[in-house]
Amino acid sequence: MSALTHDEAVSGQGAAGQRTAAGILLALASALTFGLSGSFASSLFDTGWTPGTTALVRSAIGAAVAVPFGLAALRGRWGVLRANLGLLTAYGLLAVTGAQFCYFMAVERMEVGPALLIEYTAPAAVVGWLWARYGQRPGPVTVLGALLAASGLVLVLDLAGGASLDAGGVAWALLAMTGAATYFLVNADHSSGLPPVTLAAGGLLFGTVLMGGLALVHVLPMGASTADVVLAGHRTAWWVPVVLLGVVTCGVAYLTGVAAGRLLGARLGAFIALFEVVAGVGFAWVFVDELPTGVQLLGGLLILAGVVAVRLGEERVVASGEPTDAVED
Repeated sequence: MSALTHDEAVSGQGAAGQRTAAGILLALASALTFGLSGSFASSLFDTGWTPGTTALVRSAIGAAVAVPFGLAALRGRWGVLRANLGLLTAYGLLAVTGAQFCYFMAVERMEVGPALLIEYTAPAAVVGWLWARYGQRPGPVTVLGALLAASGLVLVLDLAGGASLDAGGVAWALLAMTGAATYFLVNADHSSGLPPVTLAAGGLLFGTVLMGGLALVHVLPMGASTADVVLAGHRTAWWVPVVLLGVVTCGVAYLTGVAAGRLLGARLGAFIALFEVVAGVGFAWVFVDELPTGVQLLGGLLILAGVVAVRLGEERVVASGEPTDAVED
């Protein structure tokens, strides 16, 4: 059985190069659309929306967008769907419910940028998991990339500069990191037989059902408002960020993200997704006037340098003839 990695790094020629290029474009599109979620959610929190309601409505709209595509991609293979009910439940619980609800809980307590950067220590967790579980020891350039990204994280948090962080917000962001790592690992798994679009749609649908159940038993904090929100200094109707959260930052983001994971693998896909941090910080500046400091911007550049180093590390592994995919279980 193929492992969760399928990290197919290539030299950029032929069909494999086209797959990688397509995967990178899809991963960047996913990161860009995911990056909008913090700003839109933050604008709703200011009017009385709770993270629970925001996550539930976002997931429900995203599922409505993705499910028709997921059913079409399945092409009547209901046996494959039944065989993967456990996987879809876990994906919905961790990669959908866990990642977005915990992230929104973090954003309610701290700024979008730091919350995103704590969540996106997930790529380092992915590298560690692949090493521990499958013996995929990262090469020196990949390790250098991880260290650069970690150094960038320290600078973005600006702890040395005396920045104060809400302890509860940090804890929620770390929980979101666990969900994000699961998202990258499951996305890269070819062994389930599920089309990537079906995996995204099923995960969103199961995640919505799980959150709905938690809301019914009053575990998920619920609350909403129809008051106008402020985005980019302008007042707009409440439903505008709600629709954008569901369609763009959920439906489109998950569909492109899962497709990218199948083409790139868990490790490379996770590091390219760090672009979401840069996009999220930029969107937070534009939409909710949260401007990072110079030190935090330098940290963002280090994180991008880490992504480049990881990409180069993957290419060197392939050039040396070492296996990077198809680890047999």
